[in-house]
Amino acid sequence: MTAPLRLSSREGHFALTATILGSTMVFLDGTIANVATRRIGQEFDASFGALQWVLNGYMLPLASLILLGGSLGDRLGRKRVYLVGVIGFALASLLCALAPSIGTLIVARALQGIAGALLTPGSLALITAIFASADLGRAVGAWSGLTSVSTAVGPFLGGYLVTQVSWRWAFAINLPIAVAVLWLSRCVPESVSDEERKPLDIAGTVLIALGLGALTYGTTQAGDVGWHTGPIAAVLLGLGLVAAFVLVEMRGKHPLVPPKLFANRTFTAANLMTFGTYGALGAVSFVLVLQLQTSAGYSPLQAGVATLPITVLLAVLSPRIGALSTRIGPRLPLTAGPLLAAAGLLLMLPIDADHNSYVRYVLPGLLVFGLGLATLVAPLTATVMGSAPAGEVGIASGVNNAVARTASLLAVAVLPPLAGLHGDAYEFADQMTRGYRIVSLMCVVLLAAGATVVALLVRPARDDEVEPVRS
Repeated sequence: MTAPLRLSSREGHFALTATILGSTMVFLDGTIANVATRRIGQEFDASFGALQWVLNGYMLPLASLILLGGSLGDRLGRKRVYLVGVIGFALASLLCALAPSIGTLIVARALQGIAGALLTPGSLALITAIFASADLGRAVGAWSGLTSVSTAVGPFLGGYLVTQVSWRWAFAINLPIAVAVLWLSRCVPESVSDEERKPLDIAGTVLIALGLGALTYGTTQAGDVGWHTGPIAAVLLGLGLVAAFVLVEMRGKHPLVPPKLFANRTFTAANLMTFGTYGALGAVSFVLVLQLQTSAGYSPLQAGVATLPITVLLAVLSPRIGALSTRIGPRLPLTAGPLLAAAGLLLMLPIDADHNSYVRYVLPGLLVFGLGLATLVAPLTATVMGSAPAGEVGIASGVNNAVARTASLLAVAVLPPLAGLHGDAYEFADQMTRGYRIVSLMCVVLLAAGATVVALLVRPARDDEVEPVRS
């Protein structure tokens, strides 16, 4: 077995950089794609539903396959599967950049999602497996900090490329990053799980992928053509497949999502809150950037940079609030965080052509929204990990990650059509404003519901559980 890497060594630096850059592609792509959607729609004369698929075509396979991707890495080699994901992501990004039609772009985005499902779980898994225990904390901290920086750079970089060059470069930028990862990866040792290999839950994976796909198709199609026989049938099929997935997981010997995790009330509450919070975040991220461009008159660059305060607050405050949550327990931050985020959305409701001042109408709401997210993110992660059995922390984290991505996927698919956003609504300020406000109010409800679930199901910390403050 290869000796663990030390972070101070040349090989350690190269290996850590390789894992960070691979994750950077995924983080960059998420923020850049949001900024680019309006220009994509204009170039291809695409409907609002097609723009939803530009995002959901990526999120659907990523949410459906991310747990399977982690399992494949454990079995076949984490480095091998990670690099397959990196190469696949780069090739799919090239296809996105060269796409001659909106249909080709959506297919390319789906391929990106499949590759991302292989790449995303492998990044942190590699760090955990290859570094010496003495350096593991610093390595994870460096990964978290630098991927946060990439998230912060994404809106600015995406806005610049879309405004000054072309939206196609928002995807092509992944190619040199992938080349760097492949070059640096020669210093990354292979890592395979020592645990007994269990059969892969192929039936569960197929059922959840088809179920989410049918739900996404039905709700998105309903936004374009109305609730006719086709969309209704797709939604009913999706619900049936999701129900079948739940039954398979409950009865299977080696389920993709172990049902026993949800026997813990705190774990269940944390994941329900995750669903509401990340659903709201996904839908708002989609419609806010469009509203700033369509109704408020912002350029893609201005719209991309506008949301930067959220990332800054997350980077600065999350570690401090995480430490505070350790001392006082997670219930208060997990209740207050969603409520603060909801208040931020209410502050941004007036944004339109007549209320477009960034300082007066956009920034205050973004600051409150970002403060809410910073209040909940670190305690949420800690709660999910802390409520799982010691031997299942990895799968618990994976389940929570999948829940967050599924929530974003379904929210982007369901909420805009319910708000009347369809066709070419993103080109008309009045329609866009009305839809943006309805989506925002629905997201306020989701956030409030998440806070309520935590207040009801998560126990307050007892005095003997609270860590004393050290001077």
